[in-house]
Amino acid sequence: MNNDLKNQVAYRGLTINGFAALLLILVLFAAAAGAFMLEGAMIIPGIILGIVALISLGGFVMLEPNQAIVLLFFGKYRGTMSRTGFYWLNPFLTSRKVSLRVNNLDVAPIKVNDKVGNPVLIGMVLVWRVKDTYRVCFDLDTSHGQSAQGFVAVQSDAALREVAGRYPYDEENGAGDEQLTLRSGGAQINEELEAKLNERLAMIGVEVLEARLNYLAYAPEIAAVMLRRQQASAIISAREKIVEGAVSMVKMALTSLEKDDVVKLDNDRRAAMVGNLLVVLCGDDAATPVVDASL
Repeated sequence: MNNDLKNQVAYRGLTINGFAALLLILVLFAAAAGAFMLEGAMIIPGIILGIVALISLGGFVMLEPNQAIVLLFFGKYRGTMSRTGFYWLNPFLTSRKVSLRVNNLDVAPIKVNDKVGNPVLIGMVLVWRVKDTYRVCFDLDTSHGQSAQGFVAVQSDAALREVAGRYPYDEENGAGDEQLTLRSGGAQINEELEAKLNERLAMIGVEVLEARLNYLAYAPEIAAVMLRRQQASAIISAREKIVEGAVSMVKMALTSLEKDDVVKLDNDRRAAMVGNLLVVLCGDDAATPVVDASL
């Protein structure tokens, strides 16, 4: 069983200031040159000093802000170093530089089926960065040219399809106002999408800082039909409001007439008046009054 570490740890090996190490190596080169000049028995120590100085030149590393190096000693993971500056390390260590900077990925709109089976186009943008350098270096197979960004793009596509398939694009007929939809539940959908992406990308040590939908529309083949449906729903809703208001106004008018004893209405005249008022209040066109001049 492999007993290697499975998570990032800080490098705790020998670390020397790079400028101090450079001065020391220059001293070694000077000592080696002096030994060659003395000749005789000093040639062999001079050769050794020169070889040591040459090998030591391979131990210099320089790190910028938000950059790290993963250090290996003959294939064994020794730790990750992220201290900014110029340093000298064991020259027999091999290193891999890893960027810890923030990355942006814009997922182009893809066609998916929502909860009720309607094809929709949905896209998103996410912000991510490397959190665990061990996982991104050793748990991700890069032998076939795959990069962390490519892995993030594939998993983002899969997560977007999974989340979009759980909700309808818009409220269904007869559904309550509390129904969560892709169009109305922006904040909750984004939070769920972010959680799903973090769950999928944790295996390679990547952290998603933000994920949000940036495009949402019906697919072209049903867009016209759905537009007419939305228009019909809007018209029905508007009619309901108009009728509700008209009934309230008619009731108020009848109550006021009877209360002030303006006119006495029997059932037939009351029904005729209600009908006329509803036609006037609910009609699309302006009413044209007819005045009976025979009275």
